Amino acid sequence: MDIAVSEYVEAARLRGDGLWWILRHEILPNTAVPLLAEFGLRFCSVLLFISVLSFLGLGLQPPTANWGSMVRENATAINFGILAALWPAGAIALLTISVNVLVDWLLEQSDRRREYI
Repeated sequence: MDIAVSEYVEAARLRGDGLWWILRHEILPNTAVPLLAEFGLRFCSVLLFISVLSFLGLGLQPPTANWGSMVRENATAINFGILAALWPAGAIALLTISVNVLVDWLLEQSDRRREYI
C-alpha cells in the first residue's frame, strides 16, 4: 500500500496512464528486488523450520516423506558408523545454500542492470 501512494505512481496517474501500465512499469520493477530477497529468506527459514519440526516428531507424520524425519530415523545409525542420516541433512543444507546463492545472484544481476540505466 505504501508503493501505491508513492510519488512516481501519483505522477503516472497524473500522466493518464492506465492501471495495468502503472502496475507493470512502475510498481512491479520497484517491488521485485525486495520481494525476491524476502522470498529467499522466507523459503529457507520455512524449509529449516519444517525439517526441525519433523526431526522432533512434531511435523509431517511418517507416511509422508520428509528430510527431517529421514534424519531422525537414521540418527542412531551414526553411532555405528553408518552415514545414512547425512544424505537428507546434506540435501537440506544443499537446497538452503542453493536458494540463497541463486537469490543473491539474481539480486546482483538486477543491480548490474540498474547501473546501465
